Amino acid sequence: MIMTRQELINQIKEKQSFLCVGLDTDIDKIPQCIIEEAKKHDGEEYLFRALCEFNALIIDATAPYCVAYKPNLAFYEAYGVEGLMAFEATIDYLKEEYPNHFIIADAKRGDIGNTSKMYAKTFFEQYDVDALTVAPYMGEDSVTPFLGYDDKWVILLTLTSNKGSHDFQLTEDANGERLFEKVLKISQQWGNKDNMMYVVGATQGKMFEDIRKVAPEHFLLVPGVGAQGGSLQEVCQYGMTADCGLLVNSSRGIIYASKGEDFAEAAAEAAKKLQQEMAIELQKK
Repeated sequence: MIMTRQELINQIKEKQSFLCVGLDTDIDKIPQCIIEEAKKHDGEEYLFRALCEFNALIIDATAPYCVAYKPNLAFYEAYGVEGLMAFEATIDYLKEEYPNHFIIADAKRGDIGNTSKMYAKTFFEQYDVDALTVAPYMGEDSVTPFLGYDDKWVILLTLTSNKGSHDFQLTEDANGERLFEKVLKISQQWGNKDNMMYVVGATQGKMFEDIRKVAPEHFLLVPGVGAQGGSLQEVCQYGMTADCGLLVNSSRGIIYASKGEDFAEAAAEAAKKLQQEMAIELQKK
């Protein structure tokens, strides 16, 4: 299914949720019952099966409460070919079983034009995901190759949730304009609200007001709620628009809600709790 801006808005309204579940699947953190079952089938070559089985069960459990999934490439590339096969199998599973869910590849790509063109081909043709996170540091010619695909989205890193974000993103030029504001302003000459989103960390709190002054209508992908300590209510207070305009991601707080055999049920409960909080925030608009 092609996920246009309006279709995404429709899904948010229908589900009363703007939750994105991050599939940061770490073989050292998934429940032992998954590992043991995979080893029964494949012996020491259990990795692919374990990653796929865990992801499928998490997806099945959380799908009613979210509108998007965000597998993080680092957690698959770390395991070589088997990991990449598991990433691709997870994407295929989502497309086949949950075609109305938005799929974001969190890969943070961005390089000179020729290289970016091949990255775009990888994710938008080979994997056929809906969106890709992209680093804007190298400028226009490193980003525009990703924008050459109809009905695909670029999600630019803008004001992130990590402590080190302040090292560069808040630096000011001679006119007092901060780097993240410059990214917002200039990038809107490359893309628009129908094909570009921005990553803004939930830990930035009131600074969502500053984001909205420059990008009042673009969707924001917001990591950092849950394990990183960001406040959903604060994000909504300062960042929500009439069309919602938010995809709030939670990874560890959902997929590792339990390490026991009840891990899927626990993930469902964690996702449901966030969805219910989101429904309250949506009703305020």
